[in-house]
Amino acid sequence: MTNKEHKVLVANRGEIAVRIVRACRKLGLNFVCVYTAEDVESGHVLLAREAGGDKALYRVSSYHDANELLAVADIAGATAIHPGYGFFAEDYRFARRVSRRESKLVFIGPSWRVIRELGDKINTKRLARSLGVPTVPGSDKPIYDEMEAERVARNLYEFQQQQGIEHPVILVKASAGGGGMGIEEVHDIDLFRSVYRRIRNYAARQFKDEGVLIEQRIRDFNHLEVQILAERNCEGVVHFGTRNCSIQSTGLQKRVEVAPGFDSGSVAYRFDADQVLADITMHSLAMAKEVRYDSVGTWEWIVTREGKPYLMEVNTRIQVENGVSAAIARIKGQPGVDIIAEQIRTALGEPLGYTQDDISFSGVGIEYRIIAEDPDNRFTPWVGRIDAFSWKKEDWLSVYTHVPESSAGKPYVIPTEFDPNLALGIVWGENLAQARERGKLFLDNLVLKGANSAGEPLKSNVEFLRRKTEQILLF
Repeated sequence: MTNKEHKVLVANRGEIAVRIVRACRKLGLNFVCVYTAEDVESGHVLLAREAGGDKALYRVSSYHDANELLAVADIAGATAIHPGYGFFAEDYRFARRVSRRESKLVFIGPSWRVIRELGDKINTKRLARSLGVPTVPGSDKPIYDEMEAERVARNLYEFQQQQGIEHPVILVKASAGGGGMGIEEVHDIDLFRSVYRRIRNYAARQFKDEGVLIEQRIRDFNHLEVQILAERNCEGVVHFGTRNCSIQSTGLQKRVEVAPGFDSGSVAYRFDADQVLADITMHSLAMAKEVRYDSVGTWEWIVTREGKPYLMEVNTRIQVENGVSAAIARIKGQPGVDIIAEQIRTALGEPLGYTQDDISFSGVGIEYRIIAEDPDNRFTPWVGRIDAFSWKKEDWLSVYTHVPESSAGKPYVIPTEFDPNLALGIVWGENLAQARERGKLFLDNLVLKGANSAGEPLKSNVEFLRRKTEQILLF
């Protein structure tokens, strides 16, 4: 089957569904989308109907129902499925099921074996350590026994005290979790057992695995990522650079992402920033080749103020922030890299068609996550309707959103069933200073208005993003 004969089921919603549909159209692929009752007015539904007619849309009761999604795939004649991010994107059981069923589908993501191996933080840590990749001090196996867990925690406390850390802190994590889910800090060793029990119970409910990971809490760090892409046959493996995701909410959810991860030409760091970027890229590629990685993936790192990198985890999926890496990447000198399209194309069996030597980087990219939330109240989600949402179009700006244009005067009601993410604004500049100025210009020209059921005006994080723009890439 040639690529053009494939039909892709877009098993997600919102802006990522919009971007997958656009990538499919760019590649000349047929597609089919799903939606729930809450999303009937979503932009991904409107785009699917406009581009493919009613036959390109199927209503489902839930994005979480695998049986329903696969039934749609069969009815619609889909041959591949793109899970986006969230939902089934990192569920190796789902990936295994779609690839083994009688009516096989191509899972547009890593093979289920890779997802299973890297989806567990502890397996990832073991693999990393076997390759000499630095990891955060702590347990390297799932801990199910409370006494053993407390023993590891006390050892980590003592280790930090020996390092001269006045107030030791450890992290208790669900080993099967991800994206900041199932993590708590412990500041007082006497409270460890209650936190351990809480995380263990949470892990059992959310991930069907009580395994817990205990690590030293690294303070005062930057959160960096390396963007990887590999062919389906695992032969060609390349990277699209690094990005910095250190500007986050109080709940450790990303709000601003910047590519590259550091900029030694504009910012003075206490360490050799270029060498750190080279090291984490080298380590990420080495791990990808060791496990025969075969899709898009992100290696997540923390870098201390002294320039010491530690691998945190691997995200075996496309990430929200892939577009900011694409903004600075060039393939054979040509701008306009579409990492989602590259993921789809290679998943369907096409070779990369280029090597790392063909990839170059130019300028600085900034991605803003526009969200209906109240940053002054612990980023509490805001519920209501959007009456106006627009921005000034620029050559250096890309905006991805599922919020329909408000030119028709019809408001968009934010579904309470999902996170109130509204859009991604990606800005490019020739250097950090220009990217910052353009970022502020984008935010200043952004029109975002609405109200809740009580008539109170919309709350968003736009002002928070504006304030944080001056801190981008500073350490």
